[in-house]
Amino acid sequence: MTSRFDIAVIGGGVVGLAILRRFAMAGLKCLLLEKGADILSGASKGNSALLHTGFDCDPKSLEAQCVKAGYSEYLEIHGKLNLPVLETSGMVVAWTEEEQAKTPGILAKAHANGILDARLLSQAELRQREPNLAPTALGAVLVPGENVMDPWSAPLAYACQALAHGAVITRKADVNAAERKLDAWRLTTASGTFEAALVINAAGLFGDHVEALVRPAPFTIKPRKGQFVVFDKPASKLVKSIILPVPTKRTKGVVLFPSIFGNLVIGPTAEETQERQNGSCDTATLEKLKSRAIEMAPGLAGVGINAIYAGLRPATEHQDYVIEALADRNWITVAGIRSTGLTGSLGIAQHVEALYAKHFGKLPRKKPAPQWTPVPNLAEHLPRPYQKGGDIICHCEWVTRREIAKALSGPLPAGDLSGLKRRTRAMMGRCQGFNCGAEVRTMFDEAQHGKP
Repeated sequence: MTSRFDIAVIGGGVVGLAILRRFAMAGLKCLLLEKGADILSGASKGNSALLHTGFDCDPKSLEAQCVKAGYSEYLEIHGKLNLPVLETSGMVVAWTEEEQAKTPGILAKAHANGILDARLLSQAELRQREPNLAPTALGAVLVPGENVMDPWSAPLAYACQALAHGAVITRKADVNAAERKLDAWRLTTASGTFEAALVINAAGLFGDHVEALVRPAPFTIKPRKGQFVVFDKPASKLVKSIILPVPTKRTKGVVLFPSIFGNLVIGPTAEETQERQNGSCDTATLEKLKSRAIEMAPGLAGVGINAIYAGLRPATEHQDYVIEALADRNWITVAGIRSTGLTGSLGIAQHVEALYAKHFGKLPRKKPAPQWTPVPNLAEHLPRPYQKGGDIICHCEWVTRREIAKALSGPLPAGDLSGLKRRTRAMMGRCQGFNCGAEVRTMFDEAQHGKP
């Protein structure tokens, strides 16, 4: 069966979902095609979850523009979508005299990016804010607006809001052919054939493969793996701020940061890889990360490790985002969205909307009234559902049976166990599903296939 849409977005990561949301809310008939069994199955499932001001971006870059716009829109809408913000502030900490000499330049760049409340901290001020940091910390650049967000609830909320405005999300729909037919694209997938007047390639780690369906791709995805170590809950008492490194010419370094779920995390590494799907972890790298965290905050030596994970970032050979409109082909390319994509996604959607208006015609004059689709709260610092009672399935993360059942129903139920974890926190705690995994899997299987 062939269905016809105004816009088809390829890729169900945070960027694709933010774009889908924006055009659906503008009144267009929109489709999203995702190759995985659930949304966020690619790069978006493993990131640092930082709400980033863009203080360290190239001020003239498209990335800086989108991050700034995305940051502003997130703060504007997060309350209506029940999305949390953990106000932590960020500090670029200097650990050597050489690094300390670079802090004025970092501050100047932050000011050039419009982050005017950034300022230098003396060693005494730094110690007052973070007394558990190692005494080798000499000073820092304070960026008050750097905060922490929920990396998975935000794109889920964007998806649900798009659905409420009539969008269609089709999973297990890897696009294997794209053919231009008169005034529409015909997209062939494992889940059917779809037609759309305009296609937006937001395929992330497979962006160059999708682009190659219609033209020689002007970029190559060069996956960059980032490994993370997650410390147990007591670690959150030791460090309250996002502790950022002074970057070098080679790397931005690793970050020590609180998570929205009540943990403390260190990462990511930056490793070139050919792998686009499975981000594996290795013991040697994880031990280095753990050791570095303890160097920064010695009290972490007595705290256990909850989890490890790795994310794959869709870097390209270009330093900036790769976003362009092909006016003669009714095609918009959105690629090379690296670690800032979580914050930048809403700003990227604004930019893509502007490209659409410039090259393909104005959006409908009368937009439908916004439908707000708040998602359940998963943040540790805000009230959780278990506090109102209910049968608890996951005792490590205090997840109730009701939460799991809700995540397995509704307009966009979890399509696999990983998606269920991201929607609920189930199996993400100390035991990593050892105690609750069987029951959670049974609930998932029953929802997928019906009770036996």
